[in-house]
Amino acid sequence: MEFLKLNNASNIQRIAPAEPKNAMQRAARKSADEFEAIFISQILKSMSAGVKTDGAFGGGNGEDIFKDVLSEEMGKTIAKNGGIGLSDAVYRELLRAQEA
Repeated sequence: MEFLKLNNASNIQRIAPAEPKNAMQRAARKSADEFEAIFISQILKSMSAGVKTDGAFGGGNGEDIFKDVLSEEMGKTIAKNGGIGLSDAVYRELLRAQEA
């Protein structure tokens, strides 16, 4: 995922995140990616919380479990395919906290 930055001349400049170089950075990257996936899945779960189910063939515990699993998998897929940019921000903060 790339970042966009507005420079002084009002041009957009792309900034690629740094790749992990050692085991600590790889672990931080993995944690940041997992955090973003969980965050997205929670958003998706809250979006579907008020959706009513169909009459005779909908509802019940099975549907509730399936909707939760579906939200989790969709969150993982969205995060894996670029996400919303949260992972890169969390990764930078984790590295900054570990340097201190």
